Amino acid sequence: MVIKVFLASSSGSTAIKKKQQDVVGFLEALKVDYTQLDIACNEENRMWMRQNVPEEKKPANGIPLPPQIFNENGYCGDYETFFDAKEDNMVYAFLGLPPPPGSKEAELADEEHVVENGTHAEETNAEENPDDSIEVPVEERNGNDEATEGETVGDEAPAEEDQAVEETDEVTEDTAQAEEEEEQEEEELRQLEEQDEQGSEEEEEAEVQEEEETE
Repeated sequence: MVIKVFLASSSGSTAIKKKQQDVVGFLEALKVDYTQLDIACNEENRMWMRQNVPEEKKPANGIPLPPQIFNENGYCGDYETFFDAKEDNMVYAFLGLPPPPGSKEAELADEEHVVENGTHAEETNAEENPDDSIEVPVEERNGNDEATEGETVGDEAPAEEDQAVEETDEVTEDTAQAEEEEEQEEEELRQLEEQDEQGSEEEEEAEVQEEEETE
């Protein structure tokens, strides 16, 4: 498998040059075998790159900019996806290459494999093959089972009681809050009514005063 990096050797963009140098420098630091393909001086390379970048990965104008990275004919990604893979220590997965033993990415892959498949094989074998050399009498096993069941039933009851108490407390708190809100609303209504009554009295007094002045 050959990693292909499509570059523009004569690009006038400083940003593109920096991205190209970043990709090439990191691949060299990892000692990954790759081939540089110049699209500035080779029309065939430029057309091949444009045709093989997936449509959903192309920019709005439909023209992908370098650097673009491939594994043989398979598309890996552009600089942004390469940078994300580098930040996540997943460059080999990005390139479609197996990580070398002892690398950070190999350790992460081993950890993910353990998580996906459960415990290690040694632990699994130990659990599947317990020591049968010590036999427990049937009576003791049955007695232990009954005691365990009794203890389980006894342990469950307090938990249910605690849950009931918590639910009661929640209901009480909700009820108290609702009552406070109702009291606040009633108080506001009373204040509004008092203001209306006071305004009406003032208007009546003003009318009476006007009538007296008129007489």
